Amino acid sequence: MRDLERVTNEAANLLASKAGDMLHRLSPEGRRMRERAKARRRAAMMRGFRRLLLAWAAVVIGAMAYGIIVAPLGVTGVMAVAALLLLATVAVLAMSSTPAETPVSLAQADLPLLPSRTEAWLVSERPALPAPAARLSDGIGLRLEALAPQLQRLDPADPAAHAVRKLIAEDLPELVEGYKRVPESLRTQARDGRQSPDQQLTEGLRVVDEELKRMCEQLASGELDKLAVQGRYLELKYRDADRLG
Repeated sequence: MRDLERVTNEAANLLASKAGDMLHRLSPEGRRMRERAKARRRAAMMRGFRRLLLAWAAVVIGAMAYGIIVAPLGVTGVMAVAALLLLATVAVLAMSSTPAETPVSLAQADLPLLPSRTEAWLVSERPALPAPAARLSDGIGLRLEALAPQLQRLDPADPAAHAVRKLIAEDLPELVEGYKRVPESLRTQARDGRQSPDQQLTEGLRVVDEELKRMCEQLASGELDKLAVQGRYLELKYRDADRLG
């Protein structure tokens, strides 16, 4: 009987995961996050390609200069140039590879880059999440996208910056990592009157989503207040000056 129940739970989890993946592909949030991830990969590839072209150009120009000024390259020189081109290719590809984001790398990220790097980490963690939590992660990704331009102008020493960093670089990763440490066979089981780990994760992500929404609104409100003050200053400075003139 227990084996039948276990098999049933595993089948239900598999179906939920597949359904979550389908929703991720079809939902506007999921499509948007996928497009942003593709754009980041394309940008990284283009940066690597430009670096590779510059490295090749440096080797070829250096070889031509040596052949003109010092001595003809000869067979040995041509082989040396080929070896340098290969070495440059390997070095550029190694430097261009983007390491996967981890909770440790998020904690060390600069504040302006933190939303995009957290979003990339969240996308990589999505397959490990149950379907309801995965859908919430899509919404959190959009919140992070909206938060990014606001953090560009925020002083890292500001208390608001510390609150943002704690939420998305500490609390959010610890929530997901804590869930992943629970054995898969126990994630759907409620024990001692508490919610199951799946439910706890979903509720935790919902809290993170709501807190990100509040932070975005507060930061935007601060910018609107600054804009209103600046507008009033301009009115006092120029319109009153026109009246006096």
